[in-house]
Amino acid sequence: MKAVGYLKSLPITDVESLLDIELEQPVATGHDLLVKVKAIAVNPVDCKIRKRVAGENGQYKVIGWDAVGEVVATGEQVSKFKPGDAVYYAGDLNRQGSNAEYQLVDQRIVGRKPTSLSDAEAAALPLTAITAWELLFEHLNIQKQSPTENKKSNEIILVIGAAGGVGSILIQLAKAISGATIIGTASRESSQQWVKQLGADHVIDHSQPLQSQIEALNIGLITHIASLNGTGSYFDGYPDLLVPFGKIAMIDDPGPLDVMKLKLKSLSLHIEFMFARSMFNAVDIDEQGKLLSELAELVDQGYVKTTVGKNLGKINAENLKMAHQQLESGQSIGKIVLEGF
Repeated sequence: MKAVGYLKSLPITDVESLLDIELEQPVATGHDLLVKVKAIAVNPVDCKIRKRVAGENGQYKVIGWDAVGEVVATGEQVSKFKPGDAVYYAGDLNRQGSNAEYQLVDQRIVGRKPTSLSDAEAAALPLTAITAWELLFEHLNIQKQSPTENKKSNEIILVIGAAGGVGSILIQLAKAISGATIIGTASRESSQQWVKQLGADHVIDHSQPLQSQIEALNIGLITHIASLNGTGSYFDGYPDLLVPFGKIAMIDDPGPLDVMKLKLKSLSLHIEFMFARSMFNAVDIDEQGKLLSELAELVDQGYVKTTVGKNLGKINAENLKMAHQQLESGQSIGKIVLEGF
């Protein structure tokens, strides 16, 4: 089968950083589905793994953790899906990724693909949606409601870095199935417009002091902060923005933080890592499959839209290098997708 992989961790500008290769097609056993990959999305985690984790024992490493495809075979313990089913998923860091024609994935972290989206549109959603969902409703404990309820709550969420992949779906989820007021941050005019279109109630500039901008909104103190990037730069100011017993959840890697700054207001800090369930075979590992299927319903009912920012064409080394370069520049809006081999 065709795939894109590498042997050494190299800068994306190196000719061998990502290579077009041929690998043997895997075989499904146990809880695994064998999926014929039709479309993928590229995430910052792809760049991190490429730069930090080399292939082992002379074997090519295949990365990629967002895919849409068709089930073509199932293991003996599979009960949720059958050959011919259209599925989407983010996969497992412990296993070979989705930059390949065929991939094995545990049925318990797989959801049915939204029927109203194309393969490329659906590929933009799994990893960021799982991250946003777990951050909002498990870590921050935002009150969830039916999308038809449309009832405002007293919760006020500040979303730092709202125009990126996670922010783009987090805002939509918060708007669709919570009653929270949403403040998104973005620094460029194009990204500010994107965040407004996604449903943020207010948009402020994170390149400027946050507190004065929030005070100017005259809506009171923040109850929750979704810190999606730049946590190290903003963390010391969070206690002044939050109500007592407020919550912070982060997804980035900011380095050492002085958590004792949170004590006076009894604030809590949470770290979201969507691969935790799959990497450690958590007892509730199937929660990811459930939420992806619930998300598909929200998409097909029109409450959530794809977060595709750019489609770079076929899945090959040349186009994946381009995707990695754009992500590493920090200037991308929404998700970068590729489709077909």
